[in-house]
Amino acid sequence: MIVEFSVLDTELYSVEHISDSAFDMSLIKNFETNDNSRGLEYYLKDAALFDEENNLSRTYLIKDKATQELAGYFSLRTGLITRQIEDEKFDSIPAIELANFAINTNYKKNHPDIKLLGFYIFKNFIIPLAECFCKYIGIHALYIYALPNERLIDHYSKMGFSRLPAEQEQFVQFHVKPKYDDGCIFMYQIL
Repeated sequence: MIVEFSVLDTELYSVEHISDSAFDMSLIKNFETNDNSRGLEYYLKDAALFDEENNLSRTYLIKDKATQELAGYFSLRTGLITRQIEDEKFDSIPAIELANFAINTNYKKNHPDIKLLGFYIFKNFIIPLAECFCKYIGIHALYIYALPNERLIDHYSKMGFSRLPAEQEQFVQFHVKPKYDDGCIFMYQIL
């Protein structure tokens, strides 16, 4: 089965896999994030293709249809959520991890009139893609390990993500969270 991603395209933006076009490689070189999220910039430039080729995650580029500028990107991969169901009993739920999600600061500088681009990409590309996958495999939730920044945590909360109760969050921090997400906050939403 081949999913035609162009059905997700909106009037303003298109989506494609990172490896779909050689032209995109030049766009990626000019992608920048703010100082607090340089890891997301590094991932796109230096690790995303490796993960793509090794089936570790899929990275999607969001491009402005009018200017062909790279507006943002996100990466998805499968995973699970472990949650406490009783005292010390836990259960796992199949889920999709929003592993990377960033807006190009160069694009924002060139288009200062565009507001809430992250919300737009989330609503028009990430959620529809996750819901599409739900039709083919068992997926119950979408989750993210957010950088520990209150403004960012609030931003993800407005997108519909929730935090676990403190004791369950500690369990996830200690037992489930990947090492590369050390210090990040686990957040999820049911699809």
